[in-house]
Amino acid sequence: MVRMRGSVVVAPMLVAAVLVAAVPAAAQTQVVDEFKFGVLAHDIGLFDKHVESGSDINFEMLFTPPEFFRVIGSPRPHLGGSLNTAGKTNDGYFGLTWGITLLQNLFGWGGSVFANGSLGGALQDGFTNSAPPDRKKLGSTALFRESVELGYQLTPNLSISGFVDHMSNANLAPHNAGITDAGARLGFKF
Repeated sequence: MVRMRGSVVVAPMLVAAVLVAAVPAAAQTQVVDEFKFGVLAHDIGLFDKHVESGSDINFEMLFTPPEFFRVIGSPRPHLGGSLNTAGKTNDGYFGLTWGITLLQNLFGWGGSVFANGSLGGALQDGFTNSAPPDRKKLGSTALFRESVELGYQLTPNLSISGFVDHMSNANLAPHNAGITDAGARLGFKF
């Protein structure tokens, strides 16, 4: 069962994403570019000791990059979150996602292999400085977050990908356990 207090972190981000998506864009520019949804293994211990259990339900909305982002490679702004199914740490996040096509027309019908990477921040509802043995001490509510993704564009509007994300405070607080999640996601382009 997902804890309700996680909605305190994630709900405002969902409301903001829905409002931004509902606003008519100037000159017919599409505001929302893609929505991703997936299931992640929580706290896999890639960069730190595995402590927390459960799976995460992950969702992310990627927006069309503003024209002035061209100078930094046209990253797509994103908002997202992960809800832990075992009542452990939930998070809401934001940032910029850069993408590149690695192989185009791989199987002869137009599909492509892509890679994405992102940088940004996260807000988490877990423990900061003291925690029970089955929980991580993350040091602060606000954390840095980065992710990598390798996927296949099945159709122009549908993709599948493997995904890894990590959040921590980069040793800016007394405790810096960090959490790394990994799993698979589906992407739906608009």
